Amino acid sequence: MRPVIGVGALTGARHCPSANSLVSIAIYKRRPQSRRGGAIESASQASSRSDAQEPECQDNKRYHDLLALSRVSAAVSGLWDLDAILEVALDNVLTIMNGSIGGILLLDEETKTLSYRVYRGLSPKYVDEVRLKLGEGIAGRVAQSSKSILLEDVSTEPSSAYPDLVQAENLRAFISVPLRSKEAVWGVINVASHLPHHFSKDDLHLLHSIGDQVGVAIEQARLYERLAKGRERYRQLARQVLMAQEEARRRLSRELHDETSQTLSGLALNLQALVDMTEMSNTRDEEFKSRLKKAHALAVQVGTEVSRIIRELRPTLLDTLGLVPAIRQYAETTLSPLGIHASLESRGNFNSLPPEVEAGLFRFAQGAIGNIAKHSQAKNVTIFMECKANDLALRITDDGKGFDVSEITGIEESGRGRGLFSMKERISLLGGACLVKSQPGEGTIVTARVPVIRSMADAEDKSIGGG
Repeated sequence: MRPVIGVGALTGARHCPSANSLVSIAIYKRRPQSRRGGAIESASQASSRSDAQEPECQDNKRYHDLLALSRVSAAVSGLWDLDAILEVALDNVLTIMNGSIGGILLLDEETKTLSYRVYRGLSPKYVDEVRLKLGEGIAGRVAQSSKSILLEDVSTEPSSAYPDLVQAENLRAFISVPLRSKEAVWGVINVASHLPHHFSKDDLHLLHSIGDQVGVAIEQARLYERLAKGRERYRQLARQVLMAQEEARRRLSRELHDETSQTLSGLALNLQALVDMTEMSNTRDEEFKSRLKKAHALAVQVGTEVSRIIRELRPTLLDTLGLVPAIRQYAETTLSPLGIHASLESRGNFNSLPPEVEAGLFRFAQGAIGNIAKHSQAKNVTIFMECKANDLALRITDDGKGFDVSEITGIEESGRGRGLFSMKERISLLGGACLVKSQPGEGTIVTARVPVIRSMADAEDKSIGGG
């Protein structure tokens, strides 16, 4: 086998590729005589034997070229990380071409400049210094024209943008192929050798096909990167919106507690005093006494409702004592009146949690407990919380009637599914995951797990304030 590039390119070994070879060129020399099996073979006989073997040689080469393309396609398909795609593609190309020198340059869409992203067999100095604009140097011309360039000896090429670096790297045989997808060129792949060599059209066609596959993979990876960045921007904006909502809830809750709730409490006390006074005065106006008692009962009812709204908006314990007491209080005040027994177990240190994590997990628990109160018909609820070094888990289990999770695929017009969707969305915005397990008659388990990055400054402030 004659290697396409590398030291083997000059050995003169030219024969039909074996089953293990990937790329070779079938070229035969005609000799006057050759010896085979101890007998003398004429030149015409040798030529006939060579001509007979040539179709089989070409078929073998086509098979191995297709196998090479299949390997590259399989290697880059399914990968979304751009660097991983380029690393795998370059390694496969060098393996196919029997080479050890090469690299992939990507085109910066803003500056329209090519620079190496991955490389093999080149010095870091060479890679760091090569910066090519469209049309500049060999790779720049390839990217601009979308046409390959093959050079037997790049060191003698006058259009090279970095002749000193080429000489220092001792580069000779050189091929540069565009990485294309539809009409767009995303970069260039270069393959080189330390020895002069003439690349064939078969080499060019094979690398062109590989370049097109890699170009499509690059385009998909870029689209995935944009999608991931868009999702992250959405997550950041949504998180900011949620935090703004929580701040508005906190302010409204504080105002209701400090003003409205206190006023209603005073009104209820005054009405109670009036009721007591009418009872002591032995007044005979029963209608007046009845209306006074109704006014007092209404004031108490409104005060209770305002207290419930305050808890829904922002429980005071969440700001004073933290996440665990707030969830415990909410579960007890919501479920106990319905005859549902709630217990909570916690492990780990829940101090110095980021505000968005505390708020998100409380809203998650609030949604789960609300669903239990409305739909579950449960008798017992168990809440388990565990905070480790880098993540926090919250699991809520009930022994209610359960439901078929597969039926909840979205938010229906009736509002069914809104609670689960909201719970999952909140956890997702925190970078976590939410899992719901349930079967009819078997109760329900909802689990949330979120990453936690603690603020040391917050931890010190809380420890000082608590001490």
